[in-house]
Amino acid sequence: MSGAASARVTVIPATINLQQHSILNVYTKRRVAGYARVSTDKEEQESSFENQVDFFTTYIRERDEWQFVEVYTDEGISATSTAKREGFKRMVADALAGKIDLIVTKSVSRFARNTVDTLTIVRQLKEKGVEVFFHKENIFTLDSKGELLITIMSSLAQEESRSISENTTWGQRKRMQDGKVSLPYKQFLGYEKGENGIPKIVESQAVIVRQIYAMFLQGRTINAIARHLTEESVPTPSGREVWSVSTIKSILQNEKYKGDALLQKGYTVDFLTKKKKKNSGEVQQYYVENSHPAIVTPEVYDLAQVEMRKRKVTGRAQTGMNPFSSRILCGCCGQFFGPKVWQSNTKYRRTIWQCNGKYKAGNDCQTPHLYETAIQKAFVDAFNKLYGDRERLKEDYAIILAVLTDTAALDSEAVAQQTERDITMELIRKCVEENTRAASDQDEYWKRHNALMTRYEAAINRLDEITIEKQNRAAKRESISRFMDDIERCGGFLTEFDEGLWYETVDSVTVHSEKDVAVSFRDGSVIHVDARLK
Repeated sequence: MSGAASARVTVIPATINLQQHSILNVYTKRRVAGYARVSTDKEEQESSFENQVDFFTTYIRERDEWQFVEVYTDEGISATSTAKREGFKRMVADALAGKIDLIVTKSVSRFARNTVDTLTIVRQLKEKGVEVFFHKENIFTLDSKGELLITIMSSLAQEESRSISENTTWGQRKRMQDGKVSLPYKQFLGYEKGENGIPKIVESQAVIVRQIYAMFLQGRTINAIARHLTEESVPTPSGREVWSVSTIKSILQNEKYKGDALLQKGYTVDFLTKKKKKNSGEVQQYYVENSHPAIVTPEVYDLAQVEMRKRKVTGRAQTGMNPFSSRILCGCCGQFFGPKVWQSNTKYRRTIWQCNGKYKAGNDCQTPHLYETAIQKAFVDAFNKLYGDRERLKEDYAIILAVLTDTAALDSEAVAQQTERDITMELIRKCVEENTRAASDQDEYWKRHNALMTRYEAAINRLDEITIEKQNRAAKRESISRFMDDIERCGGFLTEFDEGLWYETVDSVTVHSEKDVAVSFRDGSVIHVDARLK
């Protein structure tokens, strides 16, 4: 249009510059915080940590245009995730709450090695007008190029973290292949790091470990053992006052106490989250025999594993409050006898034991109740019969022990099954590789693959059965040997109830009637006695 006025543009100059990035040209006083972190708590890192704190304190205070807030710190924390960095989380919360205008940190890698975390947090802060200055890279996050540079630097830092993680894992697995054992000594009872990195026994702690095994094999429950150690003010492996059931169970089931080591029980799933998972066959494991000094003998350890399985099968929910708890069985219905106090508020107070199912609906149990003194008498009479026949027992057990000791056939079969396992594993690997390289009938592939997996699982299962059988034999051998030692150690016929001997020699007592009580000993002997009080 010929007569139209031309467009006119008027420039309105900025009166406030929102992005003053030069440290020397900030016109308003900014509230500035520093952030310092080292990724390990080793002594050699302490000076680095202290130097960072001193540097940022001085660096911020030197500038008149900055107001020092605080140096937030995290010591001995990995940077791959911000989840457990309390100092970092507190700093971000303060910044988002308007208490901080600028955060100064050493580098992108000190801030976070996780690209997602870095960008997410930087953007959250940016929305609130909070800037981050990465000193090493000279990056201000409110700068137009800041986010691009952070993305690049964070990616590089994350890749560096991956490389470090992979190298660390490789080093750990190489040590495992070489049979080198490393323990979490600060939380592992009985050992400390010795020469050449080999675990060394701490005798003052080893005594507690042996006590735990002894009490368990005497029939004490895990609950009772934990309660006893707590009452005796024995510190836990981590130095706490109260023992938990899980701690006792882990000690009883850890093969390292017999001088062996199963390595790589767990593995790291993700190097960023550091999430760990129990190894259920996903990665290779290594079993090292005689890797370090043993605190308990292999026989005692095996006996504990057999006892653990036995209790699980029988369902003995023992409390351990009384030596007769979960030891007295009803010969009529099979349930345990439980205690009941009669005339508790009189001088005639007595504790009787009766079948827990006796008065339950539908249970026609006819077994009588027994006084504690009657149970004690039954044990004394049965033990004395066994003691009187000890010479014949010695002769019989000499033959049994010889048979139990001979595991040559099982050892030979174990070698054969290990060979079968390894060969089948290699065939499975080749089967999978061939299927990925060339097109093939998938029905045929899966048929072959599944047949090989069945072979592999059969070999694995049989190896487990052989291991358990050998463990059962070793446990039986140890049980008989300990039983005979206990009989010899008593030094004569009993004249009164011995609680220690009861724990060490008796497996269970079955009540058929008052005059027919069957005492089952740990060696398998069963002796019937009359429990009637004269």
